[in-house]
Amino acid sequence: MLAIASAVLFFISFLINAADISTNHTFTSTNIMLLGLILLALHLAGVGTGWAVRGRRR
Repeated sequence: MLAIASAVLFFISFLINAADISTNHTFTSTNIMLLGLILLALHLAGVGTGWAVRGRRR
């Protein structure tokens, strides 16, 4: 789920950069790209995957 959110942020960042849309200083394409990188790093670290189901002990 975090990887999908990261891809969406990368796409928005690309559109802002490619269309040369002027935004305020908070929502620049670089800041949105960095948020996407944070989400991608969290996804790769395993955050948000839920609990692993363990097998029964015998």
